Amino acid sequence: MKLLAVHPSALMYTRVFLRLEPLGLELVAGAARNAGHDVQLIDLQVEKHTDYWKLVEEFRPDAICFCGNYLANIPEIVDLCKETKDRFPDCFTIVGGHSVSFIPQDVLGLSEGAIDCILKGEGEPSIGPLLEGWLNGDISQVPGVVTTKFEGPPPTFVKSLDEVRPARDLLRHRNKYFIGTLDPAASIEFARGCPWDCTFCSAWTFYGRSYRTADPKVIADELEALKEPGVFIVDDVAFVHAEHGLAIAAEIRKRGIKKEYYLETRADVLLRNKEVFKEWSEIGLSYIFIGLEAVDEEGLKKFRKRVSVDRNFEALEYARSLGLMVAINLIADPSWTKERFETIRQWCLEIPDIVNISVTTPYPGTEIWHKEARRLTTRDYRLFDIQHAVLPTTLSLPEFYEELVKTQQVLNTKHMGWSALRDTVGIAARLLSKGQTNFVKMIWKFNSVFNPKLQLADHMRRPRYEMPIQPDVVDKMNVKELYVHGPGGRKSRTLDDDTEKFVDQTRMGADA
Repeated sequence: MKLLAVHPSALMYTRVFLRLEPLGLELVAGAARNAGHDVQLIDLQVEKHTDYWKLVEEFRPDAICFCGNYLANIPEIVDLCKETKDRFPDCFTIVGGHSVSFIPQDVLGLSEGAIDCILKGEGEPSIGPLLEGWLNGDISQVPGVVTTKFEGPPPTFVKSLDEVRPARDLLRHRNKYFIGTLDPAASIEFARGCPWDCTFCSAWTFYGRSYRTADPKVIADELEALKEPGVFIVDDVAFVHAEHGLAIAAEIRKRGIKKEYYLETRADVLLRNKEVFKEWSEIGLSYIFIGLEAVDEEGLKKFRKRVSVDRNFEALEYARSLGLMVAINLIADPSWTKERFETIRQWCLEIPDIVNISVTTPYPGTEIWHKEARRLTTRDYRLFDIQHAVLPTTLSLPEFYEELVKTQQVLNTKHMGWSALRDTVGIAARLLSKGQTNFVKMIWKFNSVFNPKLQLADHMRRPRYEMPIQPDVVDKMNVKELYVHGPGGRKSRTLDDDTEKFVDQTRMGADA
């Protein structure tokens, strides 16, 4: 079969600070190609809808699969499926990915028959059988498949992360992907899943609290093949397993691979595995992102981070001591007052680190979707991008956006304004000399994207598609009901016993 894999358009914050290659879609495309299918790929983050239609007309795919990782992209995906079905009624339309896996029937209902099926869970092990089943007239036994008429067996994990490699050659504009000054940047996966259980996150509920790792030699092979000088490690929490991180580093040293790396991790993992991060700082790690989420104990308890304020600050100090550029994330709650915003702004200005502000957003698949006592003020899918307030705000909505954007502007000026640019003029000049403009364009784009009037206007638009109504608030719930991939317990985590104990001590310690 001919399969076209499609990644939807960029979200609000990805239009400024980063644009990552669609690694998950490349992995699914690679699996489909390994199963003998003819595959093409288009990324609407860097191409237009006119490019999509041109490719559809020229390639004439038998099937089109859309990546539904983000709720805010669902309206675009549904509209494209509807128009595709109108023009090519025999084309098999599939939607998979993280977010749609939690609400398959809702998305199918919105499509009014334009989406043939949702593929829940990991796409690599199921895309081949799904296409084969479609050819043979029966997809009912494909793991993870959901239609309006039936639901197949539960989704399954790919047998090994080493089995499928991303079809990177199908991406048509590789120089368009970047994160900060890593321009261009490729993305790579060392490990998949998360063994923790933060209330605002659905990574652990998607993967059933599993944690799987790829072979260090396979990872090194992939790094050697990458042409990009910058690499973003996409793991939800990098180097949970110290021995794995050190083994990859050893392969990199052995082969003389020269790259610059950016990764995300937890403060407690950084402090526990200091030798790993020190080693990586010597082989190319330059940027590290730590999700603090809050700067006080009350906020940390709310998000169940299980890391104290003191330990967070200790981790920041250690990362700085390694010469790393540190970026942190804070979650702005809709209950914040003007005084709270001002306190946060002053705190952010007192530290040398880059600070990103997102907004508390209940997502299906997270505990706060079920436990958040405040009810949603909107169900417009387009607003679920962690940059809009979808819960009641203490300030008026215009005031909340004024304060939010003011905070973001202060932080942007601190690191990306003209005074800060003087410190990075060498980097900017080097990138421009190579034709790379992504980093430099960040400076110009901020005010045109982060604008309180524009964000407020987004609420005034009539929703084309709305999310399901939140379930009734519960104090206690069976968290297993949240899982896409069922919890596999200890055997699903490639962690040594000491690391497993460490994880358990820093989480709720409930079920799997």
